[in-house]
Amino acid sequence: MDLRPDGFSAGTLIALAVILALSALMSGLSGFGFSAIGALSLWLLPPKLGVPLLMTLSAANQLMSLRQLKADMKPLREWWPCGAAPYLLGGFVGVPIGLALLQGLPASQLMAIFGALLVIYAAYSLLKPDGMRLRAANDGWVVPSLVGAAGGVIGGFTAFPGAAVVVWSGLRRLAKSESRSIVQPYILGLQLLSLGMLAIQHPGTFDGTYWRLLTLMLPVVLPGTLLGVRLYKSLSDINFRRITFMLLGTSGLGLLVKAAGAIAIFAAGVGAAVAR
Repeated sequence: MDLRPDGFSAGTLIALAVILALSALMSGLSGFGFSAIGALSLWLLPPKLGVPLLMTLSAANQLMSLRQLKADMKPLREWWPCGAAPYLLGGFVGVPIGLALLQGLPASQLMAIFGALLVIYAAYSLLKPDGMRLRAANDGWVVPSLVGAAGGVIGGFTAFPGAAVVVWSGLRRLAKSESRSIVQPYILGLQLLSLGMLAIQHPGTFDGTYWRLLTLMLPVVLPGTLLGVRLYKSLSDINFRRITFMLLGTSGLGLLVKAAGAIAIFAAGVGAAVAR
């Protein structure tokens, strides 16, 4: 049985598999960033196919990672007000806005927004001052909810909901295990919500091409996740995180270049039509 989707060459599928394997490895290592690195796949896939695919594979990645790191996760009774619950609450409000952007904005604008987001985020992560830190009340839930809402909007149209929460956790200098106990349940919850809403509102998103790509890429993603988690457990992840941020910046620049090319082609087409 040939699972290769129509219109996809073997070279395209191999390139997609390499991108997603690297995404899984880095996400297993750091707890976030699957869809950020996976954004390179939008060179190969249209956003309305690529973003839902990234959401699904990111959710699978998080499920596998959480299973391996369950000892580091807070129990549910500790999720409110200092755990993942306020972020999830805000995220559930923000996701519908992000999904509306996904369906309503042209692909070139989506790529430009996402690309700029990744470049800024990577630069922040690499260059932030060591002493830079925000102090927040330990029992507050309003600000975490607003941060979660911002992540929900971003995640709805990029499949990368963790950006705002990861930046906030970094500014607060949370311990690695504490940050993961917030970020990973948040990402998983928002990816599942986004997928559920897409299935209800736009069922045509999940067509035969989507399912064939998912079937082909899951066996690539899950082993990469396990390897990343193993590295997280056994090695210092400082250098790996630096590499991750460099890859995020590269992904963002690539998307900006592609968005600029798409805009230029569109403008040329408009100019030719006007000239006629």
